[in-house]
Amino acid sequence: VVDLDDLIVIVGRNDAGKSTLFEALEIFFEGKSAPDRDDLSVGSDDSQIRITCVFSEVPHEVVIDAQNATDLNSEHLLNGEGMLEISKVYNCALVRPKLLRVSVRALHPTAADYDDLLSLTNAQLKRRARDLGVELDNVNQTVNAELRHAIWAHAENLQKQEVDIEAKGEAGKIWNQFKKSLPVFALFKSDRPSTDQDAEAQDPMKAAVKEAIRTQEQTLNDIADKVKSEVQAIANRTVEKIQEMNPGLASQLTPRVSNKNWDTLFSVNLTGDEDIPINKRGSGTRRLVLLNFFRAKAEQEAEGNESGLIYAIEEPETSQHPRNQIMLIKALEELVSTSDCQVFLSTHTPVLARRFNQDALRLVTSDGKKPEIRHGSDDETVKDIVDSLGVLPDHNVKVFFCVEGRNDINFLTSISRILKNGGEDDIPDLAQAEEDGRLVFVPLGGSSIDLWVSRLQGFNRPEFYLMDRDDPKKPTYQKINEDISKRDNCTPFTTSRKELENYIHPNVIKSKYPDYLGTGDHFEDVPELFAKAVHDASESPVLWANLQDKKHSRKVSNAKRQLNVDFVEKMTPELLSDIDTDDEVRTWLREVGVALMNDNE
Repeated sequence: VVDLDDLIVIVGRNDAGKSTLFEALEIFFEGKSAPDRDDLSVGSDDSQIRITCVFSEVPHEVVIDAQNATDLNSEHLLNGEGMLEISKVYNCALVRPKLLRVSVRALHPTAADYDDLLSLTNAQLKRRARDLGVELDNVNQTVNAELRHAIWAHAENLQKQEVDIEAKGEAGKIWNQFKKSLPVFALFKSDRPSTDQDAEAQDPMKAAVKEAIRTQEQTLNDIADKVKSEVQAIANRTVEKIQEMNPGLASQLTPRVSNKNWDTLFSVNLTGDEDIPINKRGSGTRRLVLLNFFRAKAEQEAEGNESGLIYAIEEPETSQHPRNQIMLIKALEELVSTSDCQVFLSTHTPVLARRFNQDALRLVTSDGKKPEIRHGSDDETVKDIVDSLGVLPDHNVKVFFCVEGRNDINFLTSISRILKNGGEDDIPDLAQAEEDGRLVFVPLGGSSIDLWVSRLQGFNRPEFYLMDRDDPKKPTYQKINEDISKRDNCTPFTTSRKELENYIHPNVIKSKYPDYLGTGDHFEDVPELFAKAVHDASESPVLWANLQDKKHSRKVSNAKRQLNVDFVEKMTPELLSDIDTDDEVRTWLREVGVALMNDNE
């Protein structure tokens, strides 16, 4: 069982089972028709494989019968936690394994005559209602869903438990409808040649060719007709000449003229700068280009599909310079923040794993028989990740900068560049230092800080810890910071304001959102106020207050991202001085800059 989230990073040694998880998802979402016979567990005598996916965001409506919409809760199709749980079972006893059945595990009626309604036709439902004495006077008997609801409502005590509802008979329509609501799953594997003839590169280009031909279809058809007419005339004259020599042969010949599909006449090869073919570029560049073609293809398939996208990318660090790895990570993180998609990555290198919050990490280990998958939020798991992968293979790292999350990294890299470019030479460009490998950001995720403190201690590098104050009376991490300050080479910082967003000048935000209510107060909730300003144009305050927790949380999360990506960029040294009267931000950056300049080998 794997606990998934919007963004997860599966880590582990080679052959631990990371790719197996992605391949199972690919099969479930029908990117591959079925498992292979060799996919069966070597420790089991069973010839069947079951793959189950649980979806927390379920469609509000689903059409099961004809065009009549119903909802999954009313049809008793959700599990005990209100989620949609779908299992697919494959028969691998066959030479070519195939899908055996699809089932939905749901909190469903179990009493006789009430447990099989989804498999009944309209006539059968009416007959069942009569047999049970169900009153149907106020029921639209042409709608199966209404008949089912009336029958279920008739039961005095509708006992329910989680059972598998197989997709067969009328219930088979359920799976066909569910398939339309499932996310598009796109898997980018690591073991690929990465040329411009890969399907991910060619398919979008072929689609573009077809679209271009479609817009010129009439013109091209006119050309084809003209060619056919000319060829037909020549063919007819040829037959006449044959008749002069052998009438019997000519009577058996019927000239036919055909032409290939227009799109087969075009091929596409990719060239980059200076017309250099992509196939002749370095392996890292080829893979990066192909990865983005892969994204373009997946997004094209998902157009019009409101259920979103799932990207699964094996070892995105393959053949990539550290700078490209960071760029790729940032792009994927932004995808998760701004669009309805999930991103699953796998890696066995610490360079990539250390860039994510520990809550995003999943450790896969294997004892040779059965893999174990552990959540990164567990401190023991983090210790094993560090022991398994190592934390620091690089020798030129001079500073660890530990922050609460990726939004803090965006703030610090942007504001340091602005100050550096503004002529403040004692301020380091943190983004450049990270790219050069001299600085390593460690996103702590706001938890287990003491664990990371102990894990980094042995590397003999300066460590800086920047924590939000949060509480005006007592800093959240006061005790930990006191312990950190007692160690050599460790410097804790605590904001005097609520969090880093409070160092963004309110005038920067008001320049785009005049209704923003922030005043620059030390402890106002800037992301919350900003999210309200963004959404008040379309949502009333009452609606805002009543938003579902998850939806509200996502809007505030998006607000934090936008503030630290877009609005920090609009800051100036003067605006920072105006909002940060105690010069805190510059003080932090200067201390980190001194450490970066020192030789601590």
